[in-house]
Amino acid sequence: MFTGIVSDIGSIRAIVKQGDTRIEIKTSYDTAGIDLGASICCSGACMTVVQTGPDWYAVEASQETLSKTTLGSWQVGTSVNLERALKAGDELGGHIVSGHVDGTATVENTEIEGDSLRIIFRAPDNLKQFVAAKGSITLDGVSLTVNEVEGALFGVNLIAHTQKMTTLGNLSPGCVVNVEIDMLARYVSRLLENK
Repeated sequence: MFTGIVSDIGSIRAIVKQGDTRIEIKTSYDTAGIDLGASICCSGACMTVVQTGPDWYAVEASQETLSKTTLGSWQVGTSVNLERALKAGDELGGHIVSGHVDGTATVENTEIEGDSLRIIFRAPDNLKQFVAAKGSITLDGVSLTVNEVEGALFGVNLIAHTQKMTTLGNLSPGCVVNVEIDMLARYVSRLLENK
């Protein structure tokens, strides 16, 4: 489990396509303290650490992960939002995030509002009903509040801190991000489905 509060921006240092795709991520984390098998949220996708080096760690992505997330488009040098798994007693600063990406959304528009960056996204048809004004959403691993919703379009504001401490400040129209809908919305929908 995660909170959607990014604690490092890593970068892709190597990609090896084999049975599964091995991805090495450069990080400022103390990798000596990362156990093999640990979970790290990588731009919204919960990934299992399979190897570590002095300033990097490796994960393996299945074809399912590559096809359902933005990981399949990563290249050497791509910047990645990182968050270590939540430990008992840690502050829950964002909202509960599983790291299970539900799909992707596309940036429709960006606009400066004071020191903030307002971004309008287009949700895919199968997820738009889960996005609610003033509800939580996770975009590329970042916990955000939805400002407004109009059909498949929804807007968020990034304060200057979020722009600087995550990769979202570099988004422009046409960019694609990983989306995880709020866990409560997912379960409420499932319960209503069975009525």
